[in-house]
Amino acid sequence: MTAPRPMLVGAHALLLELPTEEATEALHAELLRRRAAGELPPVREIVPGARTVLLDGLAEPEALADELTRSAVPPLPPREGAAVEIPVRYDGPDLAEVAALWQVPPDALPRVLDGIEFRVAFTGFAPGFGYLSGLPARYHTPRRATPRISVPAGSVGLAGPYAGVYPRSSPGGWQIVGTTDATLWDPAREPAALLAPGAQVRFTRVGP
Repeated sequence: MTAPRPMLVGAHALLLELPTEEATEALHAELLRRRAAGELPPVREIVPGARTVLLDGLAEPEALADELTRSAVPPLPPREGAAVEIPVRYDGPDLAEVAALWQVPPDALPRVLDGIEFRVAFTGFAPGFGYLSGLPARYHTPRRATPRISVPAGSVGLAGPYAGVYPRSSPGGWQIVGTTDATLWDPAREPAALLAPGAQVRFTRVGP
């Protein structure tokens, strides 16, 4: 894969831009591996975005930038370990509309989503919200033309190439196809977020 394009951010941070989401996930996984193996300079945080990875707390970001631009990003490694399972009731207000867009019967949509192994590409929007990649291109779903003023906590939604679960009630324009009782963010829990970048996620249907 193509080498990342580095940009210095202040005196101790480095932002790496990549051409695709897959390359971003692959670089994030490789940086985590290198940090665990002691092959990376001390760094406080490694934060992925849609097509960027931020490294903060570096003593010499210029040296790392030079090294990374001279090496291609390795492929995304095979997924290991058990997936986080999120039980879903497929009772969302946009389920029929999304099924029509996908050209499948409404009762087939849960089977499609339950059959996908998602990966947390990055987090953001609200504490505990994970952008879940893995939707095949034919199931990419446009946002709602008019966002809702309030989307309930636990709503399972789709937008573009991503799936996600609202950790708390908030405005939002994602297409809502279901709900879950899973707690995505709990400050009293360690870690507080149920989903972390790189984690595997599966939806499992509950109820009728």
